[in-house]
Amino acid sequence: MKKIEAIIKPFKLDDVREALQEIGLAGMTVTEVKGFGRQKGHTELYRGAEYVVDFLPKLKLEVVVDDEMADRAIEAIEQSARTGKIGDGKIFVSAVERVIRIRTGEEGPEAV
Repeated sequence: MKKIEAIIKPFKLDDVREALQEIGLAGMTVTEVKGFGRQKGHTELYRGAEYVVDFLPKLKLEVVVDDEMADRAIEAIEQSARTGKIGDGKIFVSAVERVIRIRTGEEGPEAV
């Protein structure tokens, strides 16, 4: 199994969720996060004073999928989250050794 973590722009969440549902993905975890990469940040004006916003609001999406579904999920996220502008985000993929559903004790793909 693979864990896919994607950092995306907040307004792209509905598009990404719909794309993942279309390929049969049932669940995901979404967290509000702040950060920056090459986008760096930007300056804003507040009550006449200029200040730097270093950390930009993003969403972190986490899903765990079977190995055979990983490529389709990555492609769905990549296509639906892309705007073509700086700050579109990143996708991280890592191996998952074990998954256990707490309620039933099921393990492996059935627990996801």
